[in-house]
Amino acid sequence: MGRMELLSLYKGFLDCLCLSWGGGGGGGGSRGKEGRDAESGHLIYQSGDLLQERYEILDTLGEGTFGKVVQCVDHGRGGTHTALKIIKNLEKYREAAKLEITVLETIREKDPHNTRLCVQMLDWFNFCGHICISFELLSLSTFEFLKLNGFLPYPVHQIRHMAQQICSAVAFLHDNKLTHTDLKPENILFVNSDYALTYNAEKKRDERRIRDTAVRLVDFGSATFDREHHSVVVSTRHYRAPEVVLELGWSQPCDVWSIGCILFEYYQGSTLYQTHDNKEHLAMMERIQGPIPQRMICRSRKQKYFCRGRLDWNEFSKRGNYVKAKCKPLRKYLLSKGKEHHQFFDLMERMLEYEPSKRTSLSSALHHPFFHPSHRLRVMQSALGEQL
Repeated sequence: MGRMELLSLYKGFLDCLCLSWGGGGGGGGSRGKEGRDAESGHLIYQSGDLLQERYEILDTLGEGTFGKVVQCVDHGRGGTHTALKIIKNLEKYREAAKLEITVLETIREKDPHNTRLCVQMLDWFNFCGHICISFELLSLSTFEFLKLNGFLPYPVHQIRHMAQQICSAVAFLHDNKLTHTDLKPENILFVNSDYALTYNAEKKRDERRIRDTAVRLVDFGSATFDREHHSVVVSTRHYRAPEVVLELGWSQPCDVWSIGCILFEYYQGSTLYQTHDNKEHLAMMERIQGPIPQRMICRSRKQKYFCRGRLDWNEFSKRGNYVKAKCKPLRKYLLSKGKEHHQFFDLMERMLEYEPSKRTSLSSALHHPFFHPSHRLRVMQSALGEQL
């Protein structure tokens, strides 16, 4: 998947959008200028065009498989700038957009005051076969900021605030019987990405320090209700849980695994699992977290990856050497012996538990000492007081 700057801002938006051209016209097919579609199904438009006599197009923010995202002035909301998704005029993308709208309507219904840190749909409509959705305009994704900062990690105190918000937003989804299924740094956007420049003595270079770590969760195009059909494979590769790789079925815990991978990336500045191959992915997991549980291996539909109950992997091969060079046991990535760093790794270990049933829930994660550094001390003091 691409990680271009503006595309990463609204990757989550590229499922449902529409623009208004003075011309009418229905359905699909190839339409040229003046409100017509390109061969790809994208709507052709230019800066200054007006949609629904309301949305004035300013610029293209990004383009993806499902359509395009544009920045608009919403004259129906007092000139507010919004992000508008324009879905391709193709049936399969329209159907996917309708599913996303259902999720977005549920989020809006359950969070009418927009306090649960999930980006909210402001409006949606259909224009000439293009489904369109408008959202609040956000800023850079957490991945894009990392990239523009030369992949220098975020400070731990900033990771704490970002992680707490991500866990809260996804816990809200889980409480409403939804699984996001595509959590990654590109789908977590800063509300404001203004930054200060500071000098990094260790790296001998200036680095950007985000001023405000408030974030929002976006991209509900793959979000799935518990009651719905669950695709066999979900999640972007680097953030894919072992139960998905092994085709064991999945539910909300696969989101928790993804969050663990995201937090590692914030801490290190690089992905935990840099691979595009299933068996290599599993070998990396074993290198970082130890052997895959036998119970998961026995139940897996991917027996071709195993031999006699163990991963069929030659650690002395070229690929084996790659895995050894890229990966090491998780705790060896610690950048400091400080207490908060150890608490952070304890939280990640709980999120990266192989067995979904043993993996921490987000409600439990939010009570972890990493988020409440003084909590454990208060508990100990209270217990000591009772004994006295």
